Amino acid sequence: MRCAITFTLILFTALAPANEAQRLPELFKTDFSGDLSAWTMTDASAWKIVEDEGDSRLSLFGKSDYVAPVRSPHNIARVKDVDVTDFVLDVDGKQTGREYGHRDLCFFFGYQDPSHFYYVHLATKADDHANSIFLVNGAPRVSIAQKRTNGTDWKKGYHHIRIERDTKTGTIKVYFNDMKSPVMETVDKTFLTGTIGIGSFDDTGNFDNFTIHGAATKK
Repeated sequence: MRCAITFTLILFTALAPANEAQRLPELFKTDFSGDLSAWTMTDASAWKIVEDEGDSRLSLFGKSDYVAPVRSPHNIARVKDVDVTDFVLDVDGKQTGREYGHRDLCFFFGYQDPSHFYYVHLATKADDHANSIFLVNGAPRVSIAQKRTNGTDWKKGYHHIRIERDTKTGTIKVYFNDMKSPVMETVDKTFLTGTIGIGSFDDTGNFDNFTIHGAATKK
């Protein structure tokens, strides 16, 4: 009997998803080798496709001519027509700005409108306004991370970022290079649907290999 139970457990483990993305359908994927017609930006003139390290990347190379309704990031590029509940975002990011405490890249989700969304701010040093999960809810952004590191090391080159969202439990998990141990976590159910994007508060950076697995919002 013990052998049968052991075999069943081994079989279940082998069939179980290796990560959260595998239980959700792929809704959007790009390596930025095509055009940007699927995207909307706060200022399209601040973005372009470039060749970097032998591959096509989406580059945020300048400051967006955009004033947010409340204190929140200025540079945002979102996928237009992918509105999700649960999701897993995978993307590679390279910070191209100068080194300082708030040197960052940002990742947006649950986006309702310019005054209502979440974003992850991965920055060199953590404080009340940096390196955290933030909620923008009709007022200046507020840090809501229940767990986070002291900062993000933007060494040269690209880093892999993953964000997992489970709307039933409200969990939000953020991974940076190590896909087993989150660098940030929280629980929040303010926005249970929305669009997804990338960018920076007020810095520059490049992005590649952008993939969304998710449960599309029913309309």
